[in-house]
Amino acid sequence: MAIGETTSWETARPRAEEMLDWASEAGIRQLDVKFVDLVGGWQHFSVPIQKVTRGAVTEGFGFDGSSIRGFQHIHESDMVLLPDLSTSFVDPFNAVPTLSTVCTVHEPVTLRPYSRDPRGVARRAEEYLSRTGIATTSYWGPEAEFYVFNSLSFDQTSHSGYYYIDSDEGIWNSGKNGTPNLAYRPRTKEGYFPVPPTDKLQALRSDIVQRLLAAGVDVEAHHHEVGTAGQCEIDLRFGTLTEMADRVMTYKYIVKNTAAEQGYVATFMPKPIFGDNGSGMHVHQSLFDEDTNLFFDPSGYGMLSDTARWYVGGLLAHAPALLAFCAPTTNSYRRLVPGYEAPINLVYSQRNRSACVRIPTYSDSPNARRIEFRPPDPSANPYLAFAAILMAGLDGIQHQIEPPAPIDADLYELDGAAKAAVRSTPGSLGEVLEALERDHEFLLRGEVFSESLIRTWIEYKRENELDPVQIRPHPYEFFLYHDV
Repeated sequence: MAIGETTSWETARPRAEEMLDWASEAGIRQLDVKFVDLVGGWQHFSVPIQKVTRGAVTEGFGFDGSSIRGFQHIHESDMVLLPDLSTSFVDPFNAVPTLSTVCTVHEPVTLRPYSRDPRGVARRAEEYLSRTGIATTSYWGPEAEFYVFNSLSFDQTSHSGYYYIDSDEGIWNSGKNGTPNLAYRPRTKEGYFPVPPTDKLQALRSDIVQRLLAAGVDVEAHHHEVGTAGQCEIDLRFGTLTEMADRVMTYKYIVKNTAAEQGYVATFMPKPIFGDNGSGMHVHQSLFDEDTNLFFDPSGYGMLSDTARWYVGGLLAHAPALLAFCAPTTNSYRRLVPGYEAPINLVYSQRNRSACVRIPTYSDSPNARRIEFRPPDPSANPYLAFAAILMAGLDGIQHQIEPPAPIDADLYELDGAAKAAVRSTPGSLGEVLEALERDHEFLLRGEVFSESLIRTWIEYKRENELDPVQIRPHPYEFFLYHDV
């Protein structure tokens, strides 16, 4: 069916060069331009479709960069967005027909790529990979978990502070009276794969999946996750680096808005519930030379090649610095603690979920051979996290960094000398920011990251997140110390 003969996005996904013609013929009224700030939040504004000419697309749309987190100062605020029409999808949450498209950020007049644009960092990482001659393409498959609550409230003042979560799935509501209690709730850490009525979010996830598919985000499966109170996962099909980061942003947008539309609140916060599993974003990845998977060797441990093993060596060697981008919040380190399947051990292993790097073994197909980096969580900016991971892996290949010997035992059950020999990830945001200060030369190669971006990231995280949390009393401190 030709473009223009239908208004169905699912059946007529136009090529980028045909996008504006299709939009006009399909009754689209607004173009919503989206871009990501340094911290990882989508920002946007909308333009009437009749104002969007091919000239406007190539010249870009101006905006105030001084009002965006991690971008410009007031005296250098003019910036330009160039839309990437290949990312476009029809926004399912606007009553006025709206085409959503992702943009890159550029300097005014010259249209040079902006050095602190996270999407630009991701694109430069892919270009650098090609220039190294190591591989032509990297593939990425993140698993971004989230919680769905019925209510989430919080406040912090000079004399009070609290948060309160409620969920119809929460096991704590099993004794609730006043209305008929229909029970069937996942017990703590027992939310993995129960059927309805225990899994009360099947319909919501299915609705999210249909909207993701309509937006061009390929989905492989969805399911309830381990946590009680609505922990979920929707598995996206793998893609290239920038493409996959775009999809993660679209995924989070559709999850949050579909939940809100149906009276829920969805959060990608890494550890919202004490005593139950946190939400991770395990990142599957591989390197290909055209159609050849460079990570596969049938004679290697876990069928990994030397290239893959050195790549793992780079991830483990640079892990403390990587976590400044991959687990970038104070809350991330409520998740990265022993237990709860938290991947804090700086080793690799096949099948073992207690290791920082796991080798999935579902299939012996050469094309399926990959590694899974498990410490990241969904509070990360995916463009920066994926780019940093790739740069660490490439450094491992370039310097043939050998990782510690693989361990197939349960790492939490080790003791004595065996336990002491296993290094762990840092335990706080402050520690990983210090690690990034010491260890970031590998990120600067090929001008993928800039000193300015790294310095701004560290300063922003310290001033706006780390320091404010450190100077405020914690509710549990009153339990411990009110009577000292």
